Amino acid sequence: MSSDLTLWQLASAYLFIVILLIIVRIKGIPREKEILISSVRMTIQLMIVGYLLAYIFTHAHPVYTLIILVFMLLFAIYNVYQRAKIPLNRELKKKIAISMALGVLATLVYFLMVTLSVSPWYNPRYVIPVSGMIIGNTMTGISLGVNTLLNGMNANKQMVETALMLGATPREATRPIINQAFDSAMLPTINSMVGMGIVFLPGMMTGQIIGGASPLMAIRYQIAVMLGIVGGASLTVLLFVQISYMAFFNNRCQLKENELNVKSTH
Repeated sequence: MSSDLTLWQLASAYLFIVILLIIVRIKGIPREKEILISSVRMTIQLMIVGYLLAYIFTHAHPVYTLIILVFMLLFAIYNVYQRAKIPLNRELKKKIAISMALGVLATLVYFLMVTLSVSPWYNPRYVIPVSGMIIGNTMTGISLGVNTLLNGMNANKQMVETALMLGATPREATRPIINQAFDSAMLPTINSMVGMGIVFLPGMMTGQIIGGASPLMAIRYQIAVMLGIVGGASLTVLLFVQISYMAFFNNRCQLKENELNVKSTH
């Protein structure tokens, strides 16, 4: 089988979208517009990214690589803000940005320099795809952590206040909520690790095998990348939950009423 995918072959894959549109129409589910928009948007975005990466790969330069990394990180942070089911104040947004920046950058530096030994360090063929996977999964994890923390602080306000009155510090009073937020954020990544290789083959590994790479070599890269994803997500979420809980307390270690009792906007 040829490893090159022709435009006609690619176009044939859109048959699945047509089938999906027929199903939702028959079932009376009003999702046709969203399906069409998401399909078109996905296609346009990936085509633009494809041409952009083709240029960057053939004109490798540290400035180009850094610009792409900064853009991906800023876009991920923005998406975390948008996914929050409860309005975020400026302090929480700042802590999210700090957590993601430190967690992602620390993970990328170690993974690219030590695990993959990328040379030169700005080689876009390695840096950009790996960064995209780590940043994307970190974004998903911290989004879950943010929502769990916000919901937990609102739902357990009385428990926190009672613990404070009994002499607990803000960290001690919010520890169960923080632990739950961390657990919720990491659960999807852990579940994907459990099923990987048995239930499904990851996209990166599948792409390498289709492209002609040795399955054993593809497995090595996939294991390394998955461990990097786990490291990036866990470090970022850990940083967030450890520094964000204080956003709910004033200088006298009292709960800020204006930060709680906020109804979901979604």
